[in-house]
Amino acid sequence: MTSSRFADRRTVLWGALSAGAGAVLVPTLLTTAARAYPWSRTLRQGATGADVTELQIRVAGWAADSPSHSIVAVDGDFGPATAAAVRRFQAAYGLDADGIAGPATQAQLNALEQADGSTVHFDFSEFTDRVSGTFSGGKLSAAATKENVRRAMYKLEALRKKLGNVPITINSGFRSIAHNAEVGGASDSMHLYGTAADLSVPGVSNRTVYQKAETCGFSGLETYTADHQHVDSRADLGRAWWWQDGTI
Repeated sequence: MTSSRFADRRTVLWGALSAGAGAVLVPTLLTTAARAYPWSRTLRQGATGADVTELQIRVAGWAADSPSHSIVAVDGDFGPATAAAVRRFQAAYGLDADGIAGPATQAQLNALEQADGSTVHFDFSEFTDRVSGTFSGGKLSAAATKENVRRAMYKLEALRKKLGNVPITINSGFRSIAHNAEVGGASDSMHLYGTAADLSVPGVSNRTVYQKAETCGFSGLETYTADHQHVDSRADLGRAWWWQDGTI
């Protein structure tokens, strides 16, 4: 597959996302092996399009400097919030923090992507249903669920970076409806949509993880007093924010 065909396929599918903007996240490039995203231009405030949408997905974990109910809207419109997230990303990776996604920033973004579309520190296999080993049987199609997982991975990459590049263990990612019921999960658990993860970070307290997650655009945070830390992106599905321990 050539880069131009790759770009065309993403454009078509992101167009479907824009036309169907609402509570449900939809898939992008999921049936074809991914490669480094073919950025074709420098992106700055005022830009619109599929490449801006992809940029927003990749910097979504840099939504805020401090605990804040802030997210990077994935709408293909490069506004001030996207620019601010780009600046935070750039600063974290030692780049010129100008809020403009040029070649150096785009290269760093691509360095976080694996060949199958997952991210450098997380594999899709870590997030599949623990019983079936797939992304099927949830509230969405397997493709839409997998795309939600991909988006979560980029937020988790940001969380990992903010914690000092320490490994994050994923205890539970996507759950099928059947498996979720078996483990006593909520009937509308975010795990059913692929937007949630239960995780642990060896050597780092859940309280610290919770605090850092408050800056990563996670709109759902379970109490840090549990034996794991739950994070999710429920606001992306039109749900209300829920930080069980409030802002800390």
